[in-house]
Amino acid sequence: MDKLNILWTTDNKDTVINMISMYSTNAKKQGWWKEVNVIIWGPSAKLVGEDVEIQNEVRKMLAAGVQIEACRACSDNYGVSEILENLNLDVKYMGEPLTAYLKNDEKMLTL
Repeated sequence: MDKLNILWTTDNKDTVINMISMYSTNAKKQGWWKEVNVIIWGPSAKLVGEDVEIQNEVRKMLAAGVQIEACRACSDNYGVSEILENLNLDVKYMGEPLTAYLKNDEKMLTL
């Protein structure tokens, strides 16, 4: 399977802009991976929900064809689920999907 999952947990903006967004967007545009899936989990949910600059990075990733999922439990805890849904993110409980990705030996980059 030609798929990369990026588990995004950091709330560090520099890491988001200069690694997660940059790499996922280019990986999709350049065809380095057929599928690129970013998983927003933990503090990253709060960052996306509250930071307009990061919301714009998310829009760029989506425009490039990157799939973005977000942990509903986390976004509910931070009170940002509606904001993430309005960004057209796939907001859902992620425990089972993440476990399936790992059990299927899918590539996983964690930041």
